[in-house]
Amino acid sequence: MSSEWIRPMTPDDLPAAQRACDAAFLEAERRDRRWNDPEPEPSDEPAARAWIEGIGHHIATDPGGCWVAETDGGEIAGLAVAQNRGTVWYLAVFGVLPGFQGKGVGRMLIDAALAHAGDRVCLISSSPHPGATRRYRLAGFTLHPLMRMSGRLDRSVLPKTEGLREGRPDDFEWMDALDVTLRGGPHGADHPHMLERMPLIVSSSPGERPGYVYLDANRGGPILLAAAQAETAENLLWEALAHTGETAAVGHITTANHWAIDVGLAARLDLGRDGYLAVRGVPEPAPYLASRHHL
Repeated sequence: MSSEWIRPMTPDDLPAAQRACDAAFLEAERRDRRWNDPEPEPSDEPAARAWIEGIGHHIATDPGGCWVAETDGGEIAGLAVAQNRGTVWYLAVFGVLPGFQGKGVGRMLIDAALAHAGDRVCLISSSPHPGATRRYRLAGFTLHPLMRMSGRLDRSVLPKTEGLREGRPDDFEWMDALDVTLRGGPHGADHPHMLERMPLIVSSSPGERPGYVYLDANRGGPILLAAAQAETAENLLWEALAHTGETAAVGHITTANHWAIDVGLAARLDLGRDGYLAVRGVPEPAPYLASRHHL
């Protein structure tokens, strides 16, 4: 395989890239599925549209980190979408079609994405795939195992939360400052993008105990949570759980965030594994629950 196969991603690539990413992740989910997990299903049309919209935001915001691998026949064999936000680089999406794995495609995509990072702090939400974890470790990343809480929520134990309100665009300045403290850099353009698409709950006194959580627009629950203190983080997580239905899920829990496990256990959720958070140039963020696509 030659380097000519790796090229920048364009908006015209988005539909084909979505199908390739969906196929790659579906295969991975089936391989890593536990016996009691539901059978993985392909993305439905709304999920595919949301993916295209989200990656379109990344191309528009920082196109230099967006790459595809293309065959001689014009098929997209893989993709890597990375973004620079101030002093932080993160990998939003990385996937290679099953038939092209083990042939150097993934290595070249990751090399192209990492070249975009420069000397920035780096964050990756990694699957447990041995090839991915090996590649990240060899690139100097520290791998922090991720846990996930899920199951039927016991709503009878939900506490009354206080000191919270709906987030607004004028919160972004202190939210970015909190991001810098926790993860080494701001979310920047990702905050407006997320607020347009999902609810935001923040601490009502961010000067004293700053914290925020974005909620899944369809199912409730946390998508991204950051706080200066564990007490504020717990309050935000309980509020996020209150917005879910009968079932709930809390992902991206590292060992430095056992406060989230305590909340999940109190809510009668089950504990399971959830890949790795790979970081380079920054300690394990806490109190913090990363977003899969915005870290």
